[in-house]
Amino acid sequence: MDNPTFLPLLIHMANDSDILIIGGGLNGPAMALALANSGHSVTVIDALPEAIRKNAAFDGRSYALALSSVRLLRAIGIWDRVEKHAQPMLEIKVTDGRAGEGPSPFFMHFDHAEIEEGPMGHMCEDRYLRRAFMQAMADTPMINHLSGETVVGQSAQAAGVTLTLASGKTLSGKLMIGSDGRKSGTATRAGIKRMGWDYGQTALVCAIEHAKPHHGIAHQFFMPPGPLAILPLPGNLSSIVWSETHATAARFAALSHADFMQVLRPRFGDFLGAIKLRGKRFTYPLDLTIANSFIADRLALIGDAAHGMHPIAGQGLNAGLRDVGALAQVISDAARRGEDIAAPDVLARYQQWRRFDTATLALATDLTNRLFSNDNPLLRLGRDLGMGAINALPSLRRKFIREAAGLTGDLPALMRG
Repeated sequence: MDNPTFLPLLIHMANDSDILIIGGGLNGPAMALALANSGHSVTVIDALPEAIRKNAAFDGRSYALALSSVRLLRAIGIWDRVEKHAQPMLEIKVTDGRAGEGPSPFFMHFDHAEIEEGPMGHMCEDRYLRRAFMQAMADTPMINHLSGETVVGQSAQAAGVTLTLASGKTLSGKLMIGSDGRKSGTATRAGIKRMGWDYGQTALVCAIEHAKPHHGIAHQFFMPPGPLAILPLPGNLSSIVWSETHATAARFAALSHADFMQVLRPRFGDFLGAIKLRGKRFTYPLDLTIANSFIADRLALIGDAAHGMHPIAGQGLNAGLRDVGALAQVISDAARRGEDIAAPDVLARYQQWRRFDTATLALATDLTNRLFSNDNPLLRLGRDLGMGAINALPSLRRKFIREAAGLTGDLPALMRG
C-alpha cells in the first residue's frame, strides 16, 4: 500500500463521482448529461425535492431557446422529450412606443426564412424542461441525483474536492461545478466576488390566452419604463415578460387579476384579439451581476452563478447553455489528452472561452435597455431611425437573425449541430 503507483487508483476509488455539480435547475442537469455522455460520473446536488420539479403544473413560466441551444438539448437527449411541447419562433418583431399609443412606424422584423438553418428558436415551458431533465438524469447510470440536499461546506485539495451537505453527508470528486444561481453559495464559499448593478426595474411574468393565433411571432415592444415581450407558446397562448420600475411593478403585482389585466391591455394592444390571464403571476427584480472569476481551485461556475443579465433579449438560459457546451468540451478534450480535468490551465481555457463572450453579451443587453428604457426625444429619434435602417438592409438584418438564433461567435461542438 506504500507504493505510490497505487495512489491515483485509490483516489479515484474514493471519489463519489468524477464531478460534483451544485444546483439542479436547468444548467446543472444539462451539464451533468453532457459530461455523462462523454464518460464522466456525475453527482448533482439539488436543493429542491424531486417531487416539486417532476409534478409542476402550468404556471406560464417559459424560456426562449435559441437554435444553438436546441441543438445542444438534442445532443444531450432532452429535445426529443420536449419538442412536442415547444413552439417554433418563426418571426420576431421589435417596435418602440408608449402605452396606449401604439408602436412607432419604425421597427425591425426578423423572419426565419432568411436563414437556411430553420426556426430562430423555440419557446418551451419551464415545467416540460424540468421534467425532461429529471427523467433523463434518472435514465443515465453515470448520474447520481441527490434532491432536497444543500451544500454547506466545500474544500479543494491538491487531488480533489470535498463537499459537506446539510444532512451531514460528505461527497468527494475531482471537480466541482457551481450552477446555483445569482446568489451562488458555491462562488461565495470560494471567495469569488461579483460586480454589477440594479436596473431599477422588475419583470412581471405571466401567460396570456388570446382569441387570435400568434402564428409563431415573438414581439418585443419597448416602452419608456421598460420592454414588454410577448412570446408565442403552443396554441393561442403567449408568455409575457413585462419590465416596469420597481415601484410600478410592485403596485401592479398587488392588483387583482382583473385589475392587472386592465393595466396590461393598453400596453398589449388588440392585435391578438381578446386576452385573459392564464395561470399565476410572478415578479423578478432585474439586475446585472457577473462573477469576477468563473473559476477557482478545482471549481468552475456556469449559468447565473457566473453571470446574470437583463432578459431583454431572452439570453439568460441560452448563455448558460453555452457555458455548458464550452465546459463540457474543455473537460472532454482534457480527459482525452490525459490531463487533470480540474487543473488550473484546463479551467483557464473555459474561462478564456466564455468570459469575453459573456461580458460582450452583458454589455449589449445593458446598452440596449438603457437606450430604449427612456423617453428622451433625441434617443427616441435615433433608435427609431436605427431600427428602420437595420430593417431596410437585408445583409444587416440577416446578421441580427443569426445572432438571435445563437449562430454567431465561437460555438461549442454541442451547439454546431
